[in-house]
Amino acid sequence: MDRTEFDARLQGLIQAHEELIARKNIKAPGGNGIFDRYSNPILTAAHAPVFWRYDLNYETNPHLLERLGVNATFNAGAIEFEGRILLAVRVEGSDRKSFFAIAESASGTDGFRFWDYPVSMPETDDPDTNVYDMRLVRHEDGWIYGLFCTERKDPGGDMSAALAQCGIARTKDFLEWERLPDLQSRSPQQRNVVLHPEFVDGRYAFYTRPQDDFIETGSGGGIGWGLAESIERAVIEEERIIDPRLYHTIKEVKNGLGPAPLKTEKGWLHLAHGVRGTAAGLRYVLYLFLCDLREPWRVTHCPAGYFIAPEGEERTGDVSNVVFSNDWVARASGEVFIYYGSSDTRMHVATSSIERLLDYVTNTPTDPLRSLACVERRRELIEKNLEILRQIKGAKS
Repeated sequence: MDRTEFDARLQGLIQAHEELIARKNIKAPGGNGIFDRYSNPILTAAHAPVFWRYDLNYETNPHLLERLGVNATFNAGAIEFEGRILLAVRVEGSDRKSFFAIAESASGTDGFRFWDYPVSMPETDDPDTNVYDMRLVRHEDGWIYGLFCTERKDPGGDMSAALAQCGIARTKDFLEWERLPDLQSRSPQQRNVVLHPEFVDGRYAFYTRPQDDFIETGSGGGIGWGLAESIERAVIEEERIIDPRLYHTIKEVKNGLGPAPLKTEKGWLHLAHGVRGTAAGLRYVLYLFLCDLREPWRVTHCPAGYFIAPEGEERTGDVSNVVFSNDWVARASGEVFIYYGSSDTRMHVATSSIERLLDYVTNTPTDPLRSLACVERRRELIEKNLEILRQIKGAKS
């Protein structure tokens, strides 16, 4: 490739990247009234800057080959910061290593652009093999915390086995990060740990997901709750399960909290993921529940079934049939941006409002856990609605 061809190809790559970022996103038609999906993913591997992936020097890369590929962008933390939406994105390279990178948008639904450099997350004395799935939490102590999974090789001989724990870092500007010691608990494996945004009895409160194994929950019973005296050396001595796994439900295999809960007038609003087994493998969906304001470990409302499940292209990717959320953003207007990854491949956004989400979570019936009871509940709704339709028809005649 001569220099003229090189320059033309480079300009084409840059132009295509800019056009992708500039693409407007609109609400998808239809919907269920609870939330609105958007038509396009907000981040894909192609959103990674050209200068992350290619050596742009003609002398060292005359064929303009991609040197450091990006496989996926997904499972991002999210926060409103200085009037813009920031995502702490899990970026996975072609080498399978994940890292964090900040992408920002003025609208929160499109125009996301990565900062020039990814995050250089400091390591502890025991270096991370892989880091991923950061939750961002603005705590009342004045810091913004990022809690994420840190993965290291299991000391056994199985190359596919890993030890997962909760890494903790904090920042004030998303440029400089202070790494703190990993969370300590009695569980051999901890993923999907979330920091409660307020002190509870003067201590730091954590939502946990205790597991016996990297993949299998074992004796882990669901979403846990624990307190730590300090964040600089966070140790949970006792965990209680506040949202258990349940047989033949969307969370029968495992469940874990997504983002930190939103504080509302009716309680702490939670978004979580539930996993069940199917003949095609594990299926991940999102669900909501509500906890008491004064006793944030006590669940008060839990609607039956899923809130968001994978649809369309969301169902396909590196790990298919998965939606997974790390974070959401509630704006002063009451609008809520729900950020979620699909099939470990790309990022999406859905929007709702505090009012609609509270209506859904407080007025949707719980799961009666039996088919006949489910039918009886549906028949009650049908009968009520048929009566309404008869009245409407009578009024028109």
